[in-house]
Amino acid sequence: MVNYYRSIEGKIAETDGIEPGCWIALTGPTETEISDIEEDLNIDRDYIRAALDEEEPSRVESDDGVTLIVVDYPIAEHDNDPDRTLLYSTTPMSMIITDKNVITVSAKQNVVLDEIAKGVVKGVRPDLRTRFVFTVLLRIAARYLQYLKQIDKLANFVEEKMYQSMKNKGLIQLQGLEKSLVYFSTSLKSNETVLEKLMRGRYLKLYEEDQDVLDDVMIEVKQAIEMTSIYSNILSGTMDTFASIISNNLNIIMKRMTTVTIILTMPTIVFSFYGMNLHENAGGLPLANVWFPILISLVLSVLVGILMNRIERFK
Repeated sequence: MVNYYRSIEGKIAETDGIEPGCWIALTGPTETEISDIEEDLNIDRDYIRAALDEEEPSRVESDDGVTLIVVDYPIAEHDNDPDRTLLYSTTPMSMIITDKNVITVSAKQNVVLDEIAKGVVKGVRPDLRTRFVFTVLLRIAARYLQYLKQIDKLANFVEEKMYQSMKNKGLIQLQGLEKSLVYFSTSLKSNETVLEKLMRGRYLKLYEEDQDVLDDVMIEVKQAIEMTSIYSNILSGTMDTFASIISNNLNIIMKRMTTVTIILTMPTIVFSFYGMNLHENAGGLPLANVWFPILISLVLSVLVGILMNRIERFK
């Protein structure tokens, strides 16, 4: 899908085709759409297809006056698995800056670009190409921070439920959140490297106002990296704590089961003795009546139970 936008009286408006100073948004483009953009703007096809590869690394490069910026942006997806509510991950998007236009390419629906296209972000002007790119980067950094806060709230919610009832569902959810933080950490560090290259002014000409926006982006990204590290450490410690609790509970259950097994062994031993076939001339066992084996079994079971209880208390 291809959409064209331009700034009219300070507001984003959709247009019918390519114009100087317009923003061209490609979302999951077909080969035909890629070929049309390639021919109309004389852009390397590899530049357009860069963000369509999910494994594409974040980078910035320039050739023949065309600059390519590839960054990762966060996404939150609902899963059909009832054990997981939200899946957080990252996916690449690219911004191609020519002498007249800015082209954005995303393989999936991009919430950040959708907000800009709908006019949620005020004062966006695609004709100011550098500032427009930095504004998109700033919105991506803000989206990371927003999702990190959601992850923290979800982790606290699951943790509270886990303290009330230890279930596999909670552990699976915590593991998913921990995996999301790993994705965020990797992508944010790659984006930081791209921003550091842009700050040198080798790929894009930086004006004073543009520099201020880029500085804000860098601050947001560094904050997101720090938050990701903190939340990851907290979540890792929480997972280790629950693992220790589960292991401790298992040990307690095994001790109780062992105690019950030993107590139940007493009647078996007694009745095994009285169940032996002994010749009457041998004298048999003493008090071989029905009530005596039962009585001695109960007495031994009670004594063993009291002994095991006292041993457990003195530990």
